[in-house]
Amino acid sequence: MPRSAPEGPSPLFLSLPTAAWLLVALAVTPLHVALMRWSMPTPKGKRSVSFIPAVLGPVLILYALVKGYSLSVTLYLYASVLLIFVVMIVPVRKWVAADILRQEQNPDVKVKLHGPSTAWIVCSMLVSITVVAGVWLSHT
Repeated sequence: MPRSAPEGPSPLFLSLPTAAWLLVALAVTPLHVALMRWSMPTPKGKRSVSFIPAVLGPVLILYALVKGYSLSVTLYLYASVLLIFVVMIVPVRKWVAADILRQEQNPDVKVKLHGPSTAWIVCSMLVSITVVAGVWLSHT
């Protein structure tokens, strides 16, 4: 009798109670805001990144309601997206800040972005989204 292949590890952490995911989201939100504000060189940049959680939260909740997702999964996606922004920007914040500052000082001139930091942002975003989506899809 052939043996079936063993199942891969299940994303048990997605099965955490909603209260636990709420605590995760409450912890990730100020961390995200603090690190993203720290990464921005100008008051305009600091203000703009401060609104990410305020926009993302309601958008994800409405999307979840329409699609019928649980609050736990919605909070997982919320926390994951905020952490993706941190992973994309904080390691290359010095170069991103310099590019933003140059652009704000010379709004009529298109600033050439720092190549390695742009590559990091794109690659880390793709890898992060793939991991987050893979875990999410394995749960649904």
